[in-house]
Amino acid sequence: MIFLQTMAYIWLGVIVLAIIAEASTVNLISIWFVPSACIAMILALCNVSLWIQLVVFFITFLLLMIFIKPLVKKCFRVKPVATNADTVIGLDAVVLEPINNLEAKGQVKVRGQVWSARSSEEAVTYAEGEIVRVLSIEGVKLICEKKI
Repeated sequence: MIFLQTMAYIWLGVIVLAIIAEASTVNLISIWFVPSACIAMILALCNVSLWIQLVVFFITFLLLMIFIKPLVKKCFRVKPVATNADTVIGLDAVVLEPINNLEAKGQVKVRGQVWSARSSEEAVTYAEGEIVRVLSIEGVKLICEKKI
């Protein structure tokens, strides 16, 4: 009897740890332990045997993960917001300072803005005045290739 009541405190500890873990990761993994442990704690307070508590805990956890998690993720899905910087991808740029990856130098001008630039290929360099196409953005540098 005392052991089963002690289990209620253990389930309470599982609840607290799951809340702390979820708050630190926000991955919707450990949050499903909370309702499962609540049900198991109620069973412990009702003096239900330990193996039934464990079975109910794991079945509840699995059901929540399988059926509820996809619904919650769909409701809280955050769509990526394009920044203004993304609008330069695919545009042509003029090389202002020769692009040389080995020397970590290079600047281009695109849409009236000056950007640091690097070549998409390590050994390829571009001279001042050449026209290049912006492939992507890595950090604050545009990754460019020769315009064909």
